[in-house]
Amino acid sequence: MAKITAYDVRPFEKEYFVDLNSYDFDLNLVEKPLSIDTVDEAMGTDAILIDGSCTADKKVLDKVKDLGIKYLFTRFVGYNNIDLNAAKADGIMVANVPSYSPYSVAELALTMGMDLFRHVAQATVNTNNADFRVLPTYYSNEIHDATVGIIGVGHMGSAEAKLYHNLGANVLGYQRHPNDNPDVTFVNEDELLEKSDIVSLHVPYVPGKNDEMIGGPELAKMKRNAILVNTARGELVDTNAITIALSGSNIGGYAADVIIDENQIDGNEFNSLDDLPNKDVLELMKRYPNVIITPHIGYLTKPATIDMIKVSYDNFHEAMTTGKTKNQI
Repeated sequence: MAKITAYDVRPFEKEYFVDLNSYDFDLNLVEKPLSIDTVDEAMGTDAILIDGSCTADKKVLDKVKDLGIKYLFTRFVGYNNIDLNAAKADGIMVANVPSYSPYSVAELALTMGMDLFRHVAQATVNTNNADFRVLPTYYSNEIHDATVGIIGVGHMGSAEAKLYHNLGANVLGYQRHPNDNPDVTFVNEDELLEKSDIVSLHVPYVPGKNDEMIGGPELAKMKRNAILVNTARGELVDTNAITIALSGSNIGGYAADVIIDENQIDGNEFNSLDDLPNKDVLELMKRYPNVIITPHIGYLTKPATIDMIKVSYDNFHEAMTTGKTKNQI
């Protein structure tokens, strides 16, 4: 019986890991993320399963190799937290879950976009401070008369496009290879940025290739009251450029479920925002309520959790019985 150590398993997720274990793996469920300090928790196991909060850099992977472990898989779509070159050098197979319930992230992206579009965050901050005036800054368009731009119309982008389309919005999409999507009108990136009231990112992050794909020049093309939503990866945007754009009222707001230096911040409780280890993130968050940041919770739904665990188990079974898996990276 193969033994698997799964990291960053929250207490409410454990029942799913157990109930979905159709291959009868011997499970070691660890609540902490994988790091150099926790890698020894996997001693005596055959494989490791991580998520986006875990660190699988060369130092960790070398230790994984020393433990005799040949499989390190992620239950996320993204795998930029895994040093693929180090994994290859150490003879460690890497695989991911290429898709899970697309509505998990899409619903959060829509909620965050609509929150800023209708100035809900600003209004609730004021009312909780006993200010019940109806301010001019609450004035808004309605979504059925607005344009939403989706950059990256894959599984999650398509799901969000469908949600907005069903609300009556005009949905534009940008993708290198446009697909046949009845909910989207495909345009080039410049046209999407110029025309959209809400711009939502759903592209994978590829280090060294699309870092800060949305920066000062792109933000300058957007409407002055436009909302930017990022539920993909923090590295896809220039955090400082967003702060500058917001400070100059060049865009209307920014909502994100992802940030740079995420593994140093998410999962921790600080005494105050001033204790954040990344000052660019700190300066950005000071723009609340025009900035909404959540701690990477887009995937945190029951359907998505089930999908991630089931596909991960399939990946391990396939790899261990055939020597490869269709989701190998």
